[in-house]
Amino acid sequence: MSLLLLVVSALHILILILLFVATLDKSWWTLPGKESLNLWYDCTWNNDTKTWACSNVSDNGWLKAVQVLMVLSLILCCLSFILFMFQLYTMRRGGLFYATGLCQLCTSVAVFSGALIYAIHAKEIVVKHPRGGSFGYCFALAWVAFPLALVSGIVYIHLRKRE
Repeated sequence: MSLLLLVVSALHILILILLFVATLDKSWWTLPGKESLNLWYDCTWNNDTKTWACSNVSDNGWLKAVQVLMVLSLILCCLSFILFMFQLYTMRRGGLFYATGLCQLCTSVAVFSGALIYAIHAKEIVVKHPRGGSFGYCFALAWVAFPLALVSGIVYIHLRKRE
């Protein structure tokens, strides 16, 4: 049982790390050269001064929705980990981790929705930056975090506390 708890906790921490990096790092869309776009700033490399020039992203409604969903997924994932630790030490023997599993399933839905909205509206980025580009590693990390959070939520729902 202790090995299972260790694996579940490690999976949860891995999901938290993936979500933090995906939400806060600067590579949701990679442009040719060193330029990249993230959820918060549009950063371009200035060759003359050898510095980054960053500006706030536009006020697109869809980008605000992605920001909200990714932050919500972080909050839900942290909440579910806190709930798991609380239930682990206070729940009586034989209890199920329904609340933790439900929070983790909501995390996976939020990540899925945010990444899907970003993927659908990527053509707007290409119109604004005609030089092309591709999805960055933060976008890929969000898609990796989605199935891991889904599996984690299902495991929590079926996990029963034993002595």
